[in-house]
Amino acid sequence: MQIFLDTANVDNISQAAELGIISGVTTNPTLLSKESTADYETVTKKICSIVSGPVSVEVLTEDAKSMIKEARLKASWAPNVNIKIPITADGLRATSALSQEGIKVNMTLCFSANQALLGAMAGATYVSIFVGRLDDAGQDGMQVVQDVMDILDNYPELDTQVIAASIRNPLHVTQAALIGAHIATVPYNVLMQMIQHPFTDVGIKRFLADWKSVSKK
Repeated sequence: MQIFLDTANVDNISQAAELGIISGVTTNPTLLSKESTADYETVTKKICSIVSGPVSVEVLTEDAKSMIKEARLKASWAPNVNIKIPITADGLRATSALSQEGIKVNMTLCFSANQALLGAMAGATYVSIFVGRLDDAGQDGMQVVQDVMDILDNYPELDTQVIAASIRNPLHVTQAALIGAHIATVPYNVLMQMIQHPFTDVGIKRFLADWKSVSKK
Protein backbone atom coordinates (compact mmCIF):
# COMPACT_ATOMS: atom_id res chain seq x y z
CA MET A 1 0.00 0.00 0.00
CA GLN A 2 1.08 3.55 -0.69
CA ILE A 3 0.63 6.48 1.66
CA PHE A 4 -0.34 9.90 0.35
CA LEU A 5 -0.15 12.85 2.73
CA ASP A 6 -3.43 14.76 2.99
CA THR A 7 -2.37 18.36 3.52
CA ALA A 8 -1.33 21.60 1.89
CA ASN A 9 1.22 22.39 4.60
CA VAL A 10 4.52 22.62 2.77
CA ASP A 11 6.62 22.21 5.93
CA ASN A 12 4.80 19.02 6.91
CA ILE A 13 5.14 17.67 3.39
CA SER A 14 8.88 18.34 3.44
CA GLN A 15 9.26 16.61 6.81
CA ALA A 16 7.23 13.59 5.71
CA ALA A 17 9.10 13.34 2.40
CA GLU A 18 12.39 13.12 4.31
CA LEU A 19 11.10 9.97 6.02
CA GLY A 20 10.99 8.25 2.64
CA ILE A 21 7.54 6.74 3.21
CA ILE A 22 5.06 8.94 1.34
CA SER A 23 4.33 8.39 -2.33
CA GLY A 24 2.11 11.39 -3.06
CA VAL A 25 -0.01 14.24 -1.70
CA THR A 26 -3.69 15.10 -1.81
CA THR A 27 -4.88 18.66 -1.39
CA ASN A 28 -8.15 20.54 -1.55
CA PRO A 29 -9.23 24.18 -1.20
CA THR A 30 -10.18 23.69 2.47
CA LEU A 31 -6.71 22.39 3.35
CA LEU A 32 -5.12 25.20 1.38
CA SER A 33 -7.17 27.89 3.13
CA LYS A 34 -6.03 26.56 6.52
CA GLU A 35 -2.34 26.52 5.69
CA SER A 36 -1.41 29.28 3.28
CA THR A 37 -2.35 32.68 1.93
CA ALA A 38 -0.63 31.88 -1.36
CA ASP A 39 -2.64 30.98 -4.44
CA TYR A 40 -3.40 27.38 -5.38
CA GLU A 41 -0.94 27.34 -8.29
CA THR A 42 2.01 28.59 -6.24
CA VAL A 43 1.45 26.11 -3.43
CA THR A 44 0.86 23.23 -5.85
CA LYS A 45 4.08 23.90 -7.73
CA LYS A 46 5.99 24.05 -4.44
CA ILE A 47 4.51 20.72 -3.33
CA CYS A 48 5.32 19.15 -6.71
CA SER A 49 8.93 20.24 -6.32
CA ILE A 50 9.12 18.33 -3.02
CA VAL A 51 7.18 15.18 -3.95
CA SER A 52 7.81 13.37 -7.23
CA GLY A 53 4.68 11.22 -6.90
CA PRO A 54 1.07 12.19 -7.66
CA VAL A 55 -0.24 15.46 -6.26
CA SER A 56 -4.03 15.79 -6.36
CA VAL A 57 -5.42 19.24 -7.13
CA GLU A 58 -9.16 19.87 -7.00
CA VAL A 59 -11.36 21.58 -9.59
CA LEU A 60 -13.50 24.44 -8.32
CA THR A 61 -16.14 24.43 -11.05
CA GLU A 62 -19.23 22.24 -11.37
CA ASP A 63 -20.22 21.84 -15.02
CA ALA A 64 -18.33 19.42 -17.25
CA LYS A 65 -17.12 21.99 -19.78
CA SER A 66 -15.65 24.23 -17.07
CA MET A 67 -14.15 21.25 -15.21
CA ILE A 68 -12.35 20.11 -18.35
CA LYS A 69 -10.98 23.58 -19.03
CA GLU A 70 -9.86 24.04 -15.43
CA ALA A 71 -8.35 20.56 -15.28
CA ARG A 72 -6.27 21.14 -18.40
CA LEU A 73 -4.88 24.34 -16.90
CA LYS A 74 -4.06 22.80 -13.54
CA ALA A 75 -2.53 19.70 -15.11
CA SER A 76 -0.08 22.02 -16.86
CA TRP A 77 1.30 23.27 -13.53
CA ALA A 78 3.54 20.21 -13.08
CA PRO A 79 3.90 16.76 -14.67
CA ASN A 80 2.86 14.96 -11.47
CA VAL A 81 -0.41 16.86 -10.96
CA ASN A 82 -3.60 14.84 -11.13
CA ILE A 83 -7.06 16.32 -10.93
CA LYS A 84 -9.64 15.75 -8.19
CA ILE A 85 -13.14 15.71 -9.63
CA PRO A 86 -16.28 14.99 -7.58
CA ILE A 87 -18.55 12.08 -8.48
CA THR A 88 -21.44 13.82 -10.23
CA ALA A 89 -22.91 13.39 -13.69
CA ASP A 90 -20.82 16.34 -14.89
CA GLY A 91 -17.83 14.94 -13.06
CA LEU A 92 -18.16 11.66 -14.92
CA ARG A 93 -18.42 13.48 -18.26
CA ALA A 94 -15.30 15.48 -17.45
CA THR A 95 -13.41 12.42 -16.22
CA SER A 96 -14.21 10.47 -19.38
CA ALA A 97 -12.94 13.31 -21.58
CA LEU A 98 -9.83 14.01 -19.52
CA SER A 99 -8.81 10.36 -19.22
CA GLN A 100 -8.86 10.10 -23.00
CA GLU A 101 -6.43 13.04 -23.08
CA GLY A 102 -4.08 11.28 -20.66
CA ILE A 103 -4.90 13.54 -17.71
CA LYS A 104 -5.09 11.50 -14.52
CA VAL A 105 -8.23 11.96 -12.46
CA ASN A 106 -8.80 11.29 -8.78
CA MET A 107 -12.57 10.85 -8.53
CA THR A 108 -13.35 12.24 -5.10
CA LEU A 109 -16.24 12.34 -2.63
CA CYS A 110 -17.18 8.71 -3.27
CA PHE A 111 -19.44 7.29 -0.56
CA SER A 112 -20.72 4.13 -2.22
CA ALA A 113 -19.40 1.21 -4.24
CA ASN A 114 -21.64 2.23 -7.15
CA GLN A 115 -20.10 5.70 -7.26
CA ALA A 116 -16.59 4.27 -7.26
CA LEU A 117 -17.49 1.76 -9.96
CA LEU A 118 -18.84 4.50 -12.21
CA GLY A 119 -15.69 6.54 -11.65
CA ALA A 120 -13.56 3.58 -12.66
CA MET A 121 -15.70 2.99 -15.76
CA ALA A 122 -15.26 6.64 -16.72
CA GLY A 123 -11.49 6.17 -16.68
CA ALA A 124 -10.50 7.64 -13.32
CA THR A 125 -6.97 6.71 -12.25
CA TYR A 126 -8.05 6.82 -8.60
CA VAL A 127 -11.35 6.65 -6.72
CA SER A 128 -11.37 8.12 -3.21
CA ILE A 129 -13.68 6.53 -0.61
CA PHE A 130 -14.35 8.90 2.30
CA VAL A 131 -14.10 6.44 5.16
CA GLY A 132 -14.18 8.86 8.07
CA ARG A 133 -17.24 10.74 6.86
CA LEU A 134 -19.10 7.47 6.32
CA ASP A 135 -18.20 6.38 9.86
CA ASP A 136 -19.42 9.74 11.17
CA ALA A 137 -22.78 9.05 9.53
CA GLY A 138 -23.07 5.67 11.24
CA GLN A 139 -22.01 3.65 8.19
CA ASP A 140 -19.03 1.30 7.85
CA GLY A 141 -16.60 3.21 5.67
CA MET A 142 -14.09 0.38 5.44
CA GLN A 143 -16.78 -2.00 4.24
CA VAL A 144 -17.30 0.29 1.26
CA VAL A 145 -13.56 0.16 0.56
CA GLN A 146 -13.74 -3.65 0.77
CA ASP A 147 -16.72 -3.75 -1.58
CA VAL A 148 -14.95 -1.56 -4.14
CA MET A 149 -11.81 -3.68 -3.97
CA ASP A 150 -13.87 -6.85 -4.50
CA ILE A 151 -15.72 -5.35 -7.46
CA LEU A 152 -12.57 -4.09 -9.19
CA ASP A 153 -10.90 -7.46 -8.66
CA ASN A 154 -13.64 -8.90 -10.89
CA TYR A 155 -12.80 -6.50 -13.70
CA PRO A 156 -9.02 -6.17 -14.19
CA GLU A 157 -9.63 -4.09 -17.32
CA LEU A 158 -10.69 -1.28 -14.97
CA ASP A 159 -7.20 -0.13 -14.09
CA THR A 160 -8.26 2.11 -11.19
CA GLN A 161 -6.60 2.40 -7.79
CA VAL A 162 -8.65 2.68 -4.62
CA ILE A 163 -7.81 5.42 -2.13
CA ALA A 164 -8.99 5.12 1.47
CA ALA A 165 -9.58 8.81 2.18
CA SER A 166 -10.89 10.85 5.12
CA ILE A 167 -8.61 8.82 7.38
CA ARG A 168 -9.08 9.75 11.03
CA ASN A 169 -6.67 7.52 12.96
CA PRO A 170 -3.89 4.91 12.61
CA LEU A 171 -6.41 2.06 12.91
CA HIS A 172 -8.03 3.25 9.69
CA VAL A 173 -4.68 2.86 7.94
CA THR A 174 -4.21 -0.65 9.33
CA GLN A 175 -7.70 -1.63 8.22
CA ALA A 176 -7.14 -0.19 4.74
CA ALA A 177 -3.90 -2.15 4.43
CA LEU A 178 -5.55 -5.38 5.57
CA ILE A 179 -8.29 -4.90 3.00
CA GLY A 180 -5.69 -4.31 0.31
CA ALA A 181 -6.53 -0.71 -0.57
CA HIS A 182 -3.95 0.62 -2.98
CA ILE A 183 -3.52 3.92 -1.15
CA ALA A 184 -4.39 5.58 2.16
CA THR A 185 -4.27 9.35 2.19
CA VAL A 186 -3.54 10.47 5.75
CA PRO A 187 -3.25 13.76 7.64
CA TYR A 188 0.20 14.61 8.99
CA ASN A 189 -0.84 14.08 12.62
CA VAL A 190 -2.07 10.55 11.85
CA LEU A 191 1.20 9.76 10.07
CA MET A 192 3.10 10.83 13.18
CA GLN A 193 0.81 8.72 15.38
CA MET A 194 1.59 5.71 13.21
CA ILE A 195 5.28 6.09 14.04
CA GLN A 196 4.80 6.33 17.79
CA HIS A 197 4.15 3.69 20.44
CA PRO A 198 4.61 4.07 24.22
CA PHE A 199 6.51 0.77 24.45
CA THR A 200 9.00 2.07 21.90
CA ASP A 201 9.59 5.19 24.01
CA VAL A 202 10.04 3.09 27.14
CA GLY A 203 12.40 0.74 25.32
CA ILE A 204 14.58 3.59 24.07
CA LYS A 205 14.83 5.12 27.56
CA ARG A 206 15.72 1.74 29.06
CA PHE A 207 18.39 1.03 26.44
CA LEU A 208 19.95 4.46 26.98
CA ALA A 209 19.86 4.06 30.77
CA ASP A 210 21.48 0.62 30.53
CA TRP A 211 24.17 1.98 28.21
CA LYS A 212 24.96 4.85 30.56
CA SER A 213 25.31 2.46 33.49
CA VAL A 214 27.67 0.26 31.48
CA SER A 215 29.73 3.17 30.17
CA LYS A 216 30.39 4.39 33.73
CA LYS A 217 32.05 1.13 34.71
